Amino acid sequence: MLRAALVSFALLLAGGCAQVPQPTYSAETDARVDAALAGAHRAAANRARDVHRHPRETLRFFGLRADMQVVEVWPGSGWYTEVLAPVLRGTGRYYAAQYARGHRDTLPYRLKTLEGFERKLRERPEVYGEVVITELSAPEYTAIAPPGSVDLVLTFRNVHNWAKSGNAEAMFAAFYTALKPGGVLGVVEHRARPGSSLEAMIVSGYMTEDWVIAAAQQAGFRLAARAEINANPRDGTQHPKGVWSLPPGYAAGEREKYAAIGESDRMTLRFVKP
Repeated sequence: MLRAALVSFALLLAGGCAQVPQPTYSAETDARVDAALAGAHRAAANRARDVHRHPRETLRFFGLRADMQVVEVWPGSGWYTEVLAPVLRGTGRYYAAQYARGHRDTLPYRLKTLEGFERKLRERPEVYGEVVITELSAPEYTAIAPPGSVDLVLTFRNVHNWAKSGNAEAMFAAFYTALKPGGVLGVVEHRARPGSSLEAMIVSGYMTEDWVIAAAQQAGFRLAARAEINANPRDGTQHPKGVWSLPPGYAAGEREKYAAIGESDRMTLRFVKP
C-alpha cells in the first residue's frame, strides 16, 4: 500500500507542497521556549544536544503555541518533555504518548526508559505536574488523547521503529484520529538517501523522505512544508552500525570520528489534517 501512496505522492506533489495555511507564531510562546531551554530542570547532557536538535527553530516551524493541546509520540527519556511541559503548563496540555506496558514490542529496555521517565516527572512536579501520560503501541493501544481534540502531534526519530515493526500505518492513523481538522503532525526523522530499500532503511535506522511522506498521506495527511533545520551535510548515512554509529550512541566506537560528523542528517516535515 505504501508503494501506491508513493506514486500518488510523486504525481500530486511534483510541483511542491500542498497549499495550506501557515502556522501563526506567538512572542509569548517564544519567550516560554527560551525560558524552558535555559531552565535548571534540564539535564546537562540534554542541553548539550541543543546544537544538534535545534529545538527552538523546530518547534517554531511546527507552529507550537503555549495554548495548544499537544501530543508527543514516544518521548522516551523526555528530551523534548523538558521543553514542552513547561511551555504548555497552565495554558495548554501536554500528552506524553509513551510505550504501552502490555504490548509485545515493549521490551525490557523500553520499560526501563518508561520507568525513568515517570521518575523524572515525579521528582519535579513544579515542572511536570500537569503532564498526561497515555499509551501508544498501535494497533492495540491508540488512545493517545480524546479523538479530534489535539492541535499538534510531534514525533522525533521514531518512524524507523514502526517500519521495522510493520505498524506504521496504524501509528499514523492514531495521530490522524487524535488531531482536530486543521491540526498539525510534525515529524523529525533520520534521512536516508533517496531510493534506499525498505530493508536497508530498517537496518540503518535512516528513512527516505518519500517513504515517510507516503505513510502520512496514506493516513489522510497533506504535506504542508519541509525544512532543513535538522539537516547535517556531514552525515553520509553509510555507517557500520547505521544511525546508531553517530552520537549520542557511538555504537560503532571511534568516538572522535563520529563526533566530528555530529548527529544524523534529519528530515523535518510538517503535515496537516484536512
